[in-house]
Amino acid sequence: MEAKTNAMRILDGLKLPYQAHTYTAVEALSGVEVADQLGLARGQVFKTLVTVGKSKKYYVFMIPVALELNLKKAALATGEKAIEMIKAKDLLPLTGYVHGGCSPIGMKKVFPTLIDQSALAQGKIFFSAGKIGLQVEMPLSILQKVLPVEPADLT
Repeated sequence: MEAKTNAMRILDGLKLPYQAHTYTAVEALSGVEVADQLGLARGQVFKTLVTVGKSKKYYVFMIPVALELNLKKAALATGEKAIEMIKAKDLLPLTGYVHGGCSPIGMKKVFPTLIDQSALAQGKIFFSAGKIGLQVEMPLSILQKVLPVEPADLT
């Protein structure tokens, strides 16, 4: 196993169980490619999206890799008038993560985080461990011990 990521160190520090999974990538893959490479159902693997609201507040959304974030539903879920994706160049300075390796755990600041309600039907979910080529697996209930993640209709 490679060196631990910030997200994994946080989970270890909180003594929370998770399983790490590696996949082969030299650059960011689509979430669908990651799910396929790991042999996982696409509904179990979640991508982490960072957005900004009309109020200039930032929000993190986790949705299944094969689906698109519905910006109107995202705005409704956050009470914003509108939500838009942040620019790719702003991701690293804002979160400390690169595109394709953005984890909801261990960002520079904790932002309100919402996960698609489909996660409630999954025994375990998979998401970036904070580095391209590395995913973590855990039940949603464990993720909610690290972050106040709220389920919502987002897709």
